Amino acid sequence: MKLVFHYLNKYRAAAWMAVFLMLVELAVELAQPLLISRIIDDGIVPGDRSVVLLWSGILVGGSVIAFGAGVLSSFYAAHVSQSVGYDLRERLYGKIQGFAYAAFNRFPTSSLITRLTNDVTQVQDTTFMGLRFMLRMPLVVVGSIAMALVVHAQLGFLLLLAVPFLVWFIVWMVRKAAALFGTVQQKLDAVNGVMQENLSGMRLIRVFVRRTTEGERFARSSGELMRTTTAALRLTEMTQPFIVLIMNAGIIAVLAFGHLEIVAGTATTGVVVAIVNYSLRTSGALATLSGLVAAFSRARASADRIGDTLGADGDAASDRASRSPEGIREGAVAFERVTFRYPGTSSPALEDVTFRTKPGETVAILGATGSGKSSLVQLIVRLYEETEGVVRIDGKAAGEWNAHQLHESIGYVPQEVVLFTGTIRDNIAWGLDDVPMERIVEAARQAQIHDAIAGLPNGYETLLGQRGINLSGGQKQRVSIARALVRRPAILLLDDSTSALDVKTEAALLAEIGKTACTTFLVTQKISSTMNADLILLLDDGRLIGQGDHGHLMETSPLYRRIYASQYGKEDSHVGSAT
Repeated sequence: MKLVFHYLNKYRAAAWMAVFLMLVELAVELAQPLLISRIIDDGIVPGDRSVVLLWSGILVGGSVIAFGAGVLSSFYAAHVSQSVGYDLRERLYGKIQGFAYAAFNRFPTSSLITRLTNDVTQVQDTTFMGLRFMLRMPLVVVGSIAMALVVHAQLGFLLLLAVPFLVWFIVWMVRKAAALFGTVQQKLDAVNGVMQENLSGMRLIRVFVRRTTEGERFARSSGELMRTTTAALRLTEMTQPFIVLIMNAGIIAVLAFGHLEIVAGTATTGVVVAIVNYSLRTSGALATLSGLVAAFSRARASADRIGDTLGADGDAASDRASRSPEGIREGAVAFERVTFRYPGTSSPALEDVTFRTKPGETVAILGATGSGKSSLVQLIVRLYEETEGVVRIDGKAAGEWNAHQLHESIGYVPQEVVLFTGTIRDNIAWGLDDVPMERIVEAARQAQIHDAIAGLPNGYETLLGQRGINLSGGQKQRVSIARALVRRPAILLLDDSTSALDVKTEAALLAEIGKTACTTFLVTQKISSTMNADLILLLDDGRLIGQGDHGHLMETSPLYRRIYASQYGKEDSHVGSAT
């Protein structure tokens, strides 16, 4: 919970005001039983109406003051809690945006959504309750006991006897419940994960007739959440009945001994009523405090999860590097004995890879699935850091470039097409401000998507559904490529981004890209995409087993010839022509 106090510090003035007004409300509340005892002993018993009216007026006036103080305290507490929730959400979202790419492996998307929403809400609500009730309830207990001892020491001592044991019981309950509610949040992550998978794959679920199976999987996950939550609530909810039982026994004892004290003449009826009143207030405060145990325990678990997220690996060193005055101009890339392992794995995804490109070259990366093609591209764009060796861009170690400056100079199209809700124009210009329409159209023409866009009823202003659902796979790929080209990058990375294109469209696209001044890396499994490349990198199981142009590899690489033969069926004749 240190995290919460850190964010509270910014709003300490409003928080202290909420606490001060709560103390005013509390002071009136603690004075009320004493005033009632005066009304009984000095007014009702002797029949003095003026005394009854005097103290009753004071009692009503105090109640009005307490009401006003309570309303204002709630206002300030709400302001502080909502502000803390806003700040936490902003900081958490910013942290996630700045994650080192490897950190995403630790946190599933569903878990991050839960932390941004449910966990922050738990902390936010508990902040409000803390300012209004979490501090007030213990003070009611302490104040009631103190006032009871002042009013009548012997009867007040009976109340004092029960409280320490109950306080210990509540503290024990908080610790036990915190662990349980941590598990509850994990189960909630799992439910969100199942929902996310099912909603995003709804069409596939229907085609493969998996609605019943997926429904059962959701029911199992939801059932585990229900059972865990029930166990946690069962533990916390037993607190209140236990407290009421002990306090009721204490009140009975006060009444019994109070009767003896009245008979003996050492106490009055008003005194006994005051002690009973303080006992009831103590009982109510402890019962309310037990009700807050569940919320506090959930907030503690949520705060730990938020702290864990905020403590995850952040920006890489390159993100903090200063900007270079000249920037990336040529786009020359070199790998020098580069080895890379994904976090948490022992076998390398890339091993001892060395190659060098010239500015403006087209580089095709060819290999079987899992050979390390995408890993190589991700090292260039600095989604990951190499384990050994060095990646250089324009002769400078890639890690020494300012990350923002590096990304400004790179056009990246990942394997999985990601489009955003908005117009086609917004998606192509995404990430750039005030892009002229002519530049957007130029990029669309280069990506071979302009004619398709122009044929839509609203052209470039056509709204795309979630993830571009109203476009075909090839159209989505070309819009993504246009988004990369509109940046006029020094380096263009196409990670298997032409898989949904026919041969003719792909050839036209690559011809247009070849006219640009950028260095292009094309991840592909199609020989047709590599034939005109200046450099082909042939990967196998993370190792670079061949490099050169098409003719060179046809002469020197048996694997390349086999790939060619599998796609064209004329290995021998081509080898003869290549030589």
